[in-house]
Amino acid sequence: MSPHSGNATPGRNRARAKEFLREVNYPHSMHPALVPGVSIEDQRVRYGVDRRLFVVVGSLIVAFIVWGIAAPTVVLDTSSAALGWVMTNLGWVFNSLAAVLMVFLIVLACTRYGRIPLGLDGDKAEYSTASWTAMLFAAGIGIGIIFFGTYEPLSHYLSPLPGAYEAASDEALRGALVTSAFHWGINAWAIYAVVGLSVAYASYRRGRVPLMSSVLAPLFGDRGRTTSLPSRIIDGLAIIATLFGTAASLGIGAMQIAHGTEIVTGIGTTGNTLAMMIIVLLTIGTIISAVSGIAKGIRMLSNINMILAVGLAIFVFVAGPTALLANLIPGVITDYIGSLPSMLSANMADGAATEEFLSSWTTFYWAWWVSWAPFVGVFVAKISRGRTIRQFVLGVLFIPSTIIVVAFVVLGGTAIWVQRTSGTLAPDGTAASLPAPESSIFSVLAELPGGAIVAPIVVLMLAVFFITSADSASLVNSQFSQRGNPEPNRLITAFWAVCMAGIAVVILMFGGANALQGLQNLVVVAALPFAVVLVVMCVAMVRELRTDPLAIRDQYARIAVTEAVRHGVDEYGDDFALAVEQTDVESSYSVAAHFDSTAQELTEWYQRTDEDGNPVGYDYATGEYLDEDPGDGPAEGDGKDKA
Repeated sequence: MSPHSGNATPGRNRARAKEFLREVNYPHSMHPALVPGVSIEDQRVRYGVDRRLFVVVGSLIVAFIVWGIAAPTVVLDTSSAALGWVMTNLGWVFNSLAAVLMVFLIVLACTRYGRIPLGLDGDKAEYSTASWTAMLFAAGIGIGIIFFGTYEPLSHYLSPLPGAYEAASDEALRGALVTSAFHWGINAWAIYAVVGLSVAYASYRRGRVPLMSSVLAPLFGDRGRTTSLPSRIIDGLAIIATLFGTAASLGIGAMQIAHGTEIVTGIGTTGNTLAMMIIVLLTIGTIISAVSGIAKGIRMLSNINMILAVGLAIFVFVAGPTALLANLIPGVITDYIGSLPSMLSANMADGAATEEFLSSWTTFYWAWWVSWAPFVGVFVAKISRGRTIRQFVLGVLFIPSTIIVVAFVVLGGTAIWVQRTSGTLAPDGTAASLPAPESSIFSVLAELPGGAIVAPIVVLMLAVFFITSADSASLVNSQFSQRGNPEPNRLITAFWAVCMAGIAVVILMFGGANALQGLQNLVVVAALPFAVVLVVMCVAMVRELRTDPLAIRDQYARIAVTEAVRHGVDEYGDDFALAVEQTDVESSYSVAAHFDSTAQELTEWYQRTDEDGNPVGYDYATGEYLDEDPGDGPAEGDGKDKA
């Protein structure tokens, strides 16, 4: 707009006076469009054990474990009945969630919100792209992919989704790998990404503790408190989902370690007795890690395990059908992307056979990933600070998914090749004759040169995966039950580790083939309530993104430019330039005429508070609270921490 000349008019003075009154009414006298963001590390937070949450959830889990040990058959029958009801009546919830969350995130990344950083304005990514990719890789590889990496593609090869392709055909080779990748790929990571993105934004951009309830707090008008009833229910559901989801992985991991031990040592079949002993021993290792604070050692073991996992993949790739696998990788990736719509469209209404397949595989997986979402989401949030929403979404969706597709092609493709060339894995050519899931990878290794040497390494990998998964998940649950404390009480962390082990033992007590069925029952039923939380998370996140400082600046820009161009053409025709100048509040060309920058939803979130929630002064220019000396840190010994 063209600048005015001459002295200030009375109207302009009134405008300046109104502008002054607006500015002094902002928290810290800062316009909401100029707030650089608020990091949880700059907040004053009083951490501590949420005793009510801890006691209620802990009691429920202990009661379930006691019930499961005392009457495993009753628990299996009850959970099977519950699973049947959930699949028949609410299976669509999980199937819809897997599709909707993927679309939601991709659309979000492509909008103007994709430029919003998960941190303060000007923050750079804490980790390089290479390091971030490596950590996402670590999050995507674990017990599950070793357990199902050979078994699942074989099962889909011999017993596919009805109508998808002919069993044991040439088409089934790629179809089985695509189906496996579908269950572990983009849709799975969309579930994790929603939690990770919500937590990262709430903690590093809005300054709230990394809890599931903190993400949803704005919807309930409870922006800071984590001890209200809705907050406790939400965090309790996250703890329960994580416990059952991780316990499922620990249970199948123990089964596989036990079978591998039987093979390596030659001690013969021991049933689930050895698996239970392994759970006890490895849980003791987890507790030692939790109470001794040897996190650095655990991280080192995790890094070593990642190297061993890559080494296993390279070994299978070289010792197996190398040329076949190299040709399959690009073909499977292409088919996977092209088949996503049709695979997502399969539902419980497609007939009894399809319903059985979805219940055993697809819907179970979506529920399992929902139960893992709080744990994996918090981890991904921690390593993604400073990245934009667009970088986060594209990276989290596609980097681990690509790695997982390659892993399934290598492991599953080799297993199918062994079956096609020797027929030893399923002697009668049907899925019914396949080896037990826990023995599948060892059966495949036995057909490869040097496989006997690699088998003990696989057992070691599984043991380390068990400890690191249990340690990390119990740490996250401990944080959830201690109001987001980044350094939670170690005894409480150990308690949650014991609870996970107890649930895993209950799963194994179902016995034999029932153990896997019991795993599916408990995971799906436990994950259902948190599936609803995920949907509400999306609503809460969009609502906050609309009032983000960057979004406000973008809205100002669109209004200002639109009005300036209209005014320029109206006043000067073709020959005009844009300039920034103050206007009367009542002017139709003023941005304020279209936007209320003093609205509560725009200003209240960046008001700093003390540990008791009382407003305190804060200087954004220096990054200091106004009631303390610049060199002061958080008080020690009084339970008050700066997060």
